[in-house]
Amino acid sequence: MTDAKPLTYASAGVDIEAGNEAVRRIKALVETTRRPEQIDGLGGFAGMMALPTGLREPVLVSCTDGVGTKILVAIAMDQHHSVGIDLVAMNVNDLLCTGARPLFLLDYIATGRLEPGKIEQLVAGVVAGCRQAGCALLGGETAELPGMYADGHYDLAATAVGVVERGEIWGPQRTEAGDVVLALPSSGLHSNGYSLARKALLSAEHGALDLADPLPGAGPEDPQTVGEALLEPTRIYEPAFAALRALAGGPVHAAAHITGGGLIENPPRAIHDGLTIEIDLESIEQPAVLRAVVACGVARAELLRTFNCGIGMLLVVDPRRADEVLAACDAAGQPAVGVGQLVARGPSDPAVRITGAIHGLD
Repeated sequence: MTDAKPLTYASAGVDIEAGNEAVRRIKALVETTRRPEQIDGLGGFAGMMALPTGLREPVLVSCTDGVGTKILVAIAMDQHHSVGIDLVAMNVNDLLCTGARPLFLLDYIATGRLEPGKIEQLVAGVVAGCRQAGCALLGGETAELPGMYADGHYDLAATAVGVVERGEIWGPQRTEAGDVVLALPSSGLHSNGYSLARKALLSAEHGALDLADPLPGAGPEDPQTVGEALLEPTRIYEPAFAALRALAGGPVHAAAHITGGGLIENPPRAIHDGLTIEIDLESIEQPAVLRAVVACGVARAELLRTFNCGIGMLLVVDPRRADEVLAACDAAGQPAVGVGQLVARGPSDPAVRITGAIHGLD
């Protein structure tokens, strides 16, 4: 025992200096997301932010989520920026469904071995997502956990917080038969269904594709590799929602973020129990990556309950003001399209009724 080298944290697999270097690299990036309500800077034990002024009865809204097995694609390609954007999107898009405006995000990165360059890429992506969402990256944690993760692997999680006036909360309580349903298109698969997508495209018994292979069915105007298509970041819908929140009288009654559970499980979360949401997919262009997944043998029913099928967000809208909502989304650079309506639900009716061929697939 006397001849043994002194035991250190580094010999146990934790590099404190690498952690310090990562913080040095990301500090200036994080500062670019600062909001006027923010009270302190990066480096304290907790982040502090005041509520925006002018609110009568503010309600705080919070969401927690991660990115899932899409991270395995990022690791395989050694490209980590886009999953940082995904991390923001998966939280902020949920938060938007209440009518809230995003205020701040807290992130958590856990890895087996801390690599400052990789952490810098990840946080740069989170910062890019926060800037798209108009929220501050108020704080976070980077944990080096040797023995818990394979070399080169990591996981991400975050919590987003926003605020909404109590009397302006969107949700099922505001929906009624006759409301119009609009869709905001997705930018690809977003961050759901990746265990199935990877098995369909990459496994030897199905697609047998490599991440570097050209994506089957991608048009010549937008050639992509399989890996590039799978890493397309989740669209953040705050530009459209900021425009919608500014419309007087609240023409948007509810919204549904189409994530895990696809078009079967998510839309009912936005409507009253006595209603059915009818969705016609005929006018929705399907992403090339989804067409490639379907070509590997994924059935329609599995498609509908796993993937977003080209729809990132659904809006439930006052039918008298649907044109106004469409114009606001278009002006914000995130055009929407009409896809259905709400109808009274009978005793044997489903909560969701999907009609029409899936454009480009059926």
